[in-house]
Amino acid sequence: MIAQELTTNEIPSLKYTDSVELALDWMEEFKVTHLVIMHEKEYLGIIAEELLLNQPDAEIPLAELSSQLIRPILRKEQHAYDAIKLMSKLNLSVLPVVDDNDEVTGIITQKSVFEKMAGITSAQEPGGIIVLQMPSVDYNLTQIAGIVETNEAKILSLNVLSTPEHREIEVTIKINREDLSRILQTFNRYNYVIKAHYHQSQFEDDLLNRYNEFMRIFNI
Repeated sequence: MIAQELTTNEIPSLKYTDSVELALDWMEEFKVTHLVIMHEKEYLGIIAEELLLNQPDAEIPLAELSSQLIRPILRKEQHAYDAIKLMSKLNLSVLPVVDDNDEVTGIITQKSVFEKMAGITSAQEPGGIIVLQMPSVDYNLTQIAGIVETNEAKILSLNVLSTPEHREIEVTIKINREDLSRILQTFNRYNYVIKAHYHQSQFEDDLLNRYNEFMRIFNI
């Protein structure tokens, strides 16, 4: 999935002649803490809510704050993971996608990323989830896939999450079967640590709880 496929048309861009007050009103309306500023077709940068709240005059044009804008660049053909990494690194609620002429072709939001990534991880496909925990040096994708496939199942998606020290990892596997008992027994025989496992209904309840919590924070 490329960055352009994550974009949404729900979030408007500001003009550099717009006021601080208008920018804050739009941030409240669209539940974001950043907005893109344009001058005609030129992408000037991103303005943050924190900067706007520190302005003594809400009527000043955004052009007067141009030196304090950040200007991250994400090309439309870059991978979706590049968008997530950049948004996480800069703590952005929105991120523009640009073409080779640096013209904005769309805007990515935290919500659009969340919804699209649910598709990448096969979250809506029927099946079950197994979460394995192991030292990073013990990670063996071929063996993990082999265990699943020898039990007449297939991996729909697999994600690896490492600790900050990169010593331990969690491997989350989405499998196309709801009955995981034989697969779990095989992982146990190979001495894997099974941190958690879910049947589809259990996973959907957990995912819904996580989504609701995410949206509660997002809408603050």
